[in-house]
Amino acid sequence: MTARARVRAPELIGKGGWLNTGNQQYTLADLRGRIVILDFWTFCCVNCLHVLDELRELEEKHRDTVVIIGVHSPKFVHEAEHQAVVDAVERYAVHHPVLDDPELATWKQYAVRAWPTLVVVDPEGYVVAQHAGEGHAHAIEKLVQELEDEHAAKGTLRRGDGPYVAPEPVATHLRFPGKALALEDGGFLVSDTTRHRLVELDADGETVRRHFGTGTRGFTDGGPAEAEFSEPQGLAVLPDGRIAVADTVNHAIRALDLTTGLTATLAGTGRQWWQGSATSGPATEVDLSSPWDIAWFGDRLWIAMAGVHQLWTYDPGTGTVRVAAGTTNEGLVDGPGAEAWFAQPSGLAAAGDRLWVADPETSALRYVDLEGTVHTAVGTGLFDFGHRDGPAEQALFQHPLGVTALPDGSVAVSDTYNHALRRYDPGSGEVTTLATDLREPSDAVLVDGDLVVVESARHRLTRLRLPEEAVRVVGRAHRTQRAATEVAAGTLRLDVVFQAPAGQKLDTRYGPSTRLLVSSTPPELLAGGAGPGTDLGRDLRLADGVTEGVLHVSAMAASCDDDPANEYPACHVHQQDWGVPVRVTADGVFRLPLVLAGLDERG
Repeated sequence: MTARARVRAPELIGKGGWLNTGNQQYTLADLRGRIVILDFWTFCCVNCLHVLDELRELEEKHRDTVVIIGVHSPKFVHEAEHQAVVDAVERYAVHHPVLDDPELATWKQYAVRAWPTLVVVDPEGYVVAQHAGEGHAHAIEKLVQELEDEHAAKGTLRRGDGPYVAPEPVATHLRFPGKALALEDGGFLVSDTTRHRLVELDADGETVRRHFGTGTRGFTDGGPAEAEFSEPQGLAVLPDGRIAVADTVNHAIRALDLTTGLTATLAGTGRQWWQGSATSGPATEVDLSSPWDIAWFGDRLWIAMAGVHQLWTYDPGTGTVRVAAGTTNEGLVDGPGAEAWFAQPSGLAAAGDRLWVADPETSALRYVDLEGTVHTAVGTGLFDFGHRDGPAEQALFQHPLGVTALPDGSVAVSDTYNHALRRYDPGSGEVTTLATDLREPSDAVLVDGDLVVVESARHRLTRLRLPEEAVRVVGRAHRTQRAATEVAAGTLRLDVVFQAPAGQKLDTRYGPSTRLLVSSTPPELLAGGAGPGTDLGRDLRLADGVTEGVLHVSAMAASCDDDPANEYPACHVHQQDWGVPVRVTADGVFRLPLVLAGLDERG
């Protein structure tokens, strides 16, 4: 049996209490004898949603020995609201217990630094592995099998039903709808996201005409009663009249013909894009990653590829896709498309010579011009957000998911986590508030001078009259609740911890199998050590006079099965982006460890 380090697991603490347990409260002692996987997540984070999907098969296969517990650890203020967590657990079909930890108590106890992070606790209550980012399901599967064998032999494994208790289903016409499209006859097509289908409504926004899709998660083309989707979101009209659909969790773009009712696949393979995958080519042969919204701009269908922080395009003339903007690094950087950074782009709207982009993780409103250059209209970075009107350079949003072009050249922003509809006027450079008391608005469409808003968490469309004068609200500014890491001045040692899973080794057949990219906000924070490299550790030199900022670290490692007899070993990519707030203090640390996979044995 593989020898492994073991650390006693801290207790699970969360002021919000437990969900999906039938109101039962649990401690780690109650779970002794089971393999516990803690999934530190927050519902704004698309990478966390990817991990939820990665874990579904493992969760089902090992249901009698493994207990997955989602530890909800909020980034945004809205995510600390208990009802918002309740909604998210249903919205994303989380079928295991969730601990609502609004004050990040358990996050701090486990020294977590990134969303998502997975921690494995053995049946005796010891931490035996930690993984940050996506792509670790195969490694955890192997570890679970080892732990099952080891603890069955020791007599310390307890099998049986887990603590999950499914909540009662709720009957509504829509359930957490994502996006809407106004139809030529006055009706609407709505992505009924949580129910994995599209719904056609009458002009009243309530009366159901038709459903497209079985309502069961899947990836199947065909007629209204045959087609299957998986959490569809954005909708856009194609030049041939069909409706393009961003089929988010299927990592695909579909096309619905309202005349025949048939759904076909335009782009995507059903597999998630990973580093090293093709970034252009025949549309149905190239992997995509969580396409969240789509819009026709110029002569292409633009795709907000939330899962990789990029914009892609689909050309119906050639049937091809390609990257149009973004590097896959998460952040707020303007400039030529090939150099720009986005942060989970999730809303698109074409207006004249601009493609507007709702960039939620930076709480920003961005746009792309006809030359492909990216600009920021409102927003400052990953950790600044709030509800503040006024000049664009001071205004704040909180995780906006939608943007809508208005007739006067301004745009309405579905300011999701502020439960508000906001307006940005490029002429005056001012941000104002159009409406409040919405519930997680995720999109809006213009109809006869009104805005019809998708109130996602109220499961409905709401019609709003555009006011003659916007309502101004008292400004509120926030920063993420994550505490800054106190570091010493001078040289800071950065170590990304990666241990290849059991039975695997680093894939060095074609050169270095690891990659590390480091930058900072502000850029002046680093006097040395920024840029790309292949080693997972390096010295960073902190500049004199800059006392706080954010270190942006992106790491990747590729490992393959370590079997000399296998000519074609299975290989896996492990990757994660960290944004680490730091503050320079006299008694700060000299080393910053970030765990990609394994345990920091120096810590």
